Amino acid sequence: MTFLALVGAAGFRAVPGVLMEPLRDEFGWSVTTISAAVAVNLALYGLTAPFAAALMERYGIRPVVVAALVVVAAGSGFTVFMTASWQLVLCWGVLVGLGTGSMALALVATVTGRWFVARRGLVSGVLTAGGATGQLVFLPLIAVVAESSGWRTAALGVSVIALAVVPLVLLLLRERPRDVGAVPYGGTAADDHDPVRSGAGRLAIKGLTDAARTAPFWYLAAGMMICGATTMGLLQPHFIPAAHDHGMPQTAAAGLLALVGLFDIVGTIASGWLTDRFDPRYLLLGYYVLRGASLAALPALFGPDIQASMVAFIVFYGLDWVATIPPTMALCREIFGAQAPVVFGWVFASHQVGAAVMALAAGVVRDVSGAYDLAWQVGGALCLLAGVLSLAVRRDRVGSGATGS
Repeated sequence: MTFLALVGAAGFRAVPGVLMEPLRDEFGWSVTTISAAVAVNLALYGLTAPFAAALMERYGIRPVVVAALVVVAAGSGFTVFMTASWQLVLCWGVLVGLGTGSMALALVATVTGRWFVARRGLVSGVLTAGGATGQLVFLPLIAVVAESSGWRTAALGVSVIALAVVPLVLLLLRERPRDVGAVPYGGTAADDHDPVRSGAGRLAIKGLTDAARTAPFWYLAAGMMICGATTMGLLQPHFIPAAHDHGMPQTAAAGLLALVGLFDIVGTIASGWLTDRFDPRYLLLGYYVLRGASLAALPALFGPDIQASMVAFIVFYGLDWVATIPPTMALCREIFGAQAPVVFGWVFASHQVGAAVMALAAGVVRDVSGAYDLAWQVGGALCLLAGVLSLAVRRDRVGSGATGS
């Protein structure tokens, strides 16, 4: 059930990238204007995460996920009445951003921490891959529906699907192992801790203030900010319009982006398996450096037809897409202990702030220069920096004598 919720969250959040061209055609809005709504969506998708994690501790996973699905349905459904760009920001930016953010990776951290003691790296990889599956399922479908029946039909379809998941969550989602007479996998009943009943806002802010006193938090947050900038902020919303600029049909470009999701399932699960066996810092170094090299090569690969070189890029980028999440989550658990879900929520918030900034910046670059080339090149350079930052993280538990760099 958690996997299904994550599939939906990622799919719902990715839809604006597919609708960018139809919205430009109907309303005459610039890429920058539409990118502003995407940026708000991405920022709230991340900034909601720590508070969602705290709300799950305070009130439970099920009510938070149900409320999030209803908000997504409202945001997507109201877009059919849009007449101005600020309404796009409100619906797809604010409402869909808040809703999907409440079902994002803070949910992965919470479920992994509650239900598993052994194999946490692998489990976090499998659940994170739910995001890739959402992209894989939704992007080609939404592109086809938008092209054949209009973008409004696609938006209403998202709303209906979100509401359809609500009864499944109410019937099937369980809070803790004890609810089904079990213990956490690889652990004992003592590992099934009672929930924290303090105020959700206070819990989220305390997690941030405690973590912000440590250098590892800032290294992880900065690395994840670059991770978000070069995936959800750059490639996800701008790959389809960039390919369209080079004469590629939108449905073909959406199919390629969906392939990223397909290979991300493999890459993220493999990354979780590797995280259980190797130093997460070196995994992050490898992921970021290779990602940067592939981004630098991307501008030369675009064309009206799908060439083998572009397919190779898509396969590689898919394997690396969010392979960074399992090792980052593992480092949060090692360093911050019981506070890890909330701390990871803040680290993930930085991921989405980076995504929001890059989503807007890439739109501005496209409008000013007429091409996305500079955006791809800057993204590649930033990835090299993220690799260096990953090596600077110390793995000592906070409170056991290591809070510095």
